Amino acid sequence: DAQESRGLGDVYKRQMQIGVSYDYNNLNTLNEGSKELDDRNRLRVTHSVLVNFGYSITNNLSVEALLTWVNQRRRILTNNALSQSSGIGDAILLTRYRLLDKNNWTFSVGGGVKLPTGAADKKNDLGITLNADLQPGSNALDAIFLTSVSKQFNFRKSLTFSTRLTYRKTGVNNEYQKVNKYKFGNETQFFISAADQFLIFNQILNSSLTLKYRHVLNDEINSKDISNTGGQWFFFNPSVSLNLMENVRFSSSVELPIYSKVEGIQLTPTYRFNVGCLLYTSDAADDLLCVD
Repeated sequence: DAQESRGLGDVYKRQMQIGVSYDYNNLNTLNEGSKELDDRNRLRVTHSVLVNFGYSITNNLSVEALLTWVNQRRRILTNNALSQSSGIGDAILLTRYRLLDKNNWTFSVGGGVKLPTGAADKKNDLGITLNADLQPGSNALDAIFLTSVSKQFNFRKSLTFSTRLTYRKTGVNNEYQKVNKYKFGNETQFFISAADQFLIFNQILNSSLTLKYRHVLNDEINSKDISNTGGQWFFFNPSVSLNLMENVRFSSSVELPIYSKVEGIQLTPTYRFNVGCLLYTSDAADDLLCVD
């Protein structure tokens, strides 16, 4: 999940954006199905550095790349046992095409791939290969599909409602532990957002509220479902951003779980936050939305 595309705002012809952010994901809640268990002895934390590049070739066609560095840690608090890995994660390449931009409505579609640029064979201190979910990479090629719709209003031009749907069809790691085939579950995410701008102390504050739904199928090993993987989640995600300089915007967001229903017994997200900066070409300043 650390490698999901964060998404850059809309750009127009020959505009460029570069986003750099730090993402912290804390999983310290143990669930059985939708029931939270009274057990805080397991902790999983993911630290990620995300770098986005976006460029609009025409007014309707844009390309985007996401590069990542990931540190994943799993700790059993009772005996302080720690498993972790660090390294470059998988990269994402996306293309988006705006099919409609009329009467304050925007409709876009897109697609891309997640490239296996991260290592998937990291070992612990005993020389044992770590589980797939602790590896920086997946050693698999994934296909990504997305669509988004947004609407602005005449009575308040700064107010935007938007929805976004993404689907990731995961590939297979044919060299998992050298002898097995491992496949992460296919993933669907759906976002509903409201974004607005406010003038505070002569500064424009960009804010948004997002409801996120995430559904993941079971992981598979040798084409058989793995227990205690997969599930569905609802998250609430408020975010704010502020221009530090003419072409530099600082952003921050928090992601809090509303509802979780996992398959079997699993650690599930407790909270997550992201902070970062967005750099963009000067002529894009009036058209950009904050990093979502």
